[in-house]
Amino acid sequence: MTKFDLSRVAVGGLGLTGRALTEALIARGHHVVVADDRPEAVVEAASDLAVEVVDATSQEELEELLSRVDTVVPSPGIPRHHKLLRLADDKEIAVLSELDVGSLWDHRPRIAVTGTNGKTTVTELTTKILNNSEVKAAAIGNTEVSFVAALADQPEKNDVFVVEASSFALDRVQHFRAQSAAWLNLSPDHLDWHGDFESYAAAKAKVFHGQGSNDFAIVPHELGALAPWLPKLEAQRITFGMSAGDVHCTRSELTAHGEKVIDIGDLPLSRPHDLLNACAAVALGLSMGASIHGAEETLAGFQGLPHRMELLVSNNEIRFFNDSKATTPHATVAGISGLDAVVLIAGGRNKGLDLRELASIKSQLRAVVAIGDASEDVIEVLGKDLPATIANSMEEAVSQAFQYAVRFQADVVLSPACASFDWYSNYVERGDDFKRIVDELTQERRAT
Repeated sequence: MTKFDLSRVAVGGLGLTGRALTEALIARGHHVVVADDRPEAVVEAASDLAVEVVDATSQEELEELLSRVDTVVPSPGIPRHHKLLRLADDKEIAVLSELDVGSLWDHRPRIAVTGTNGKTTVTELTTKILNNSEVKAAAIGNTEVSFVAALADQPEKNDVFVVEASSFALDRVQHFRAQSAAWLNLSPDHLDWHGDFESYAAAKAKVFHGQGSNDFAIVPHELGALAPWLPKLEAQRITFGMSAGDVHCTRSELTAHGEKVIDIGDLPLSRPHDLLNACAAVALGLSMGASIHGAEETLAGFQGLPHRMELLVSNNEIRFFNDSKATTPHATVAGISGLDAVVLIAGGRNKGLDLRELASIKSQLRAVVAIGDASEDVIEVLGKDLPATIANSMEEAVSQAFQYAVRFQADVVLSPACASFDWYSNYVERGDDFKRIVDELTQERRAT
C-alpha cells in the first residue's frame, strides 16, 4: 500500500469540508496551509483556525505554496482542472481525496453509494436498515457531515459508515476502499466540473477502487450505460432490479436472495425509482450484516426525503410535489414516472447537459412553466407541443402552474432538471422557497 505523507498539507478551499479537513489535520499535529479562490471571504474562518491562506487564483502564490507541502487535499467542490491541482500534478505532489484522508485515519467498515440519481435516498435507507438491524451506522460523505467530521464527532459511536460518494469526492481517490459499494445508475451530469462524460463516468467507477474477493459490488441487473465503465470486479457481485436480480421486485413483493422482504402494498413509496432505490439499499444492508426484519421495518416506514418528489398537498386538492433535488434531466424523468398528468416547473442553470431527454415524458405533461437561465431551452424542448410559459420568479411559476393544473386537472411538480445557482444558493433553498409559496397558496385557497 502506498504511503502518504500528511505532515505538510495544502487544503484546497475553506468551505464546509475544507474547514473540517483543516481542523482534523491540525488536531492530529499536521501543518496546514489553505488555498482558496476568495481568500478575503475566509479571513474570519482562517483566523479562528490560526491557519495561513493563500490566493488559489495566483500562479505565483500557488507555486510558492507547493514548494513547501507534501500533499494536496482539495475540497470536493474544486474542479479537476483547477490551477492548484494542475500544478500539483505537474510537480508530482500527491493529491488525495477527503475520503482517502478519512480512510488513513479510521479502519472501520465502510459502505459507498454512488450514482447520478438516488444516492442520497439509498444512503439514508441503507443507514436506517442497518440501525434497525442493531448495526450502528452513520450516513456521511456528500451530506451535511463529511467523513473527517464524522471521525471527530463520533469517534467510537458507529460500527459502519455509509458514504454518499459523489463523483467529485471519488475523482482523486487513491486509498479509500468500501467493503460494500453500489453504483446505482449513470447518465450525464456535472460535465461543467469534469469536462466530459468520460471523465465523469471514470470517477464514478472508482467507487469499486481497491475491492477484493471478500468485498461486495452492488450493480443493476441491467447494466445499461454502466457496462463500458465497470472495471474487472474482484468483489462479489450482487445485482438489483425491477424484475430480476439477486434483490428485485415482483408485482407483489420485494425479495432478496430468494427470501421475501416486504409486500409492495406495504411500501409508502412504490414508483419505479422508489422500488429500485429500495432494492439497492436492501442489497447493501444485507451485505453488511443487516437483517430481513430490519429491512422490512425500514421500508414500511420510509416516507422519502425532503426535496425528492416530496408531496406537499394531498387530500382532494391539486397535488404539489417538490422535486428540487432533481438537477439533471434523468432525475426529472425518474421523478415524473408513475404520474399521469403533470404541470412541470423546470429550468435553472444547466450544467452542460442535453435537456432533450425531457421529451421522453411529454405524454405525461399537460403544461410547462420554465424558470431561470435555461427557461428558453426548456421551452424549446417541451413548449412546441404543450401549453408553456416563462416565469420570472418562483411566485410567478407557482401561480402559472396552479392555473394550468386547475385547467387540466393535473399535479404540479417542481422538478427543474437544472442546478439552482441562478436564483438560489442550492437546491434546498429553492425547494424551501417553493414549499413556502405553495403553503401560502394553500392557506389562501382554504380561507376562501
